[in-house]
Amino acid sequence: MGAGKTHWGRLISKKMGIPFFDLDELIESDTNKTISEIFEQEGEEYFRTKESEILQWVTETHEAMVLSCGGGAPCFFNNIDYMNEKGITVWLDAPFEILLGRLRIQKSHRPLLKDLDDEQLKAYIIKKCNDRRIYYERAKLRIENQEIKTDDFLKLIVEETISR
Repeated sequence: MGAGKTHWGRLISKKMGIPFFDLDELIESDTNKTISEIFEQEGEEYFRTKESEILQWVTETHEAMVLSCGGGAPCFFNNIDYMNEKGITVWLDAPFEILLGRLRIQKSHRPLLKDLDDEQLKAYIIKKCNDRRIYYERAKLRIENQEIKTDDFLKLIVEETISR
């Protein structure tokens, strides 16, 4: 959450000339509800099930694409294994300070964060990063450099594709 998945996804898909999808947007379209409404009305378990279903649908119906998935998507229903089987997974490993700054600004739009004060937000980010690290580390690529250029990012993806 807040690492830049949608930003980079759009840039990479444009550069590669293939479609871009945001998993949360696909879920909203499928359910006719916002992510916040889904969490409030249906709960996280429903959301995670729907997330996994849409993930499988989009990968089965598109041969090539860039998909931005939510930060929790790899952590449920063996989704990380599925994503690794279907394509090149990328972990955008953003520093804590960058995540905190971005998420402070975006809190009102994120259902899991909207009611947290700054100290709770810090604790939340640390906990989620620690809990999810075991899944993120299984990604095919890890990008730590927040200043990476699009062409260099794309080169890493191409090299990973060739090495498969």
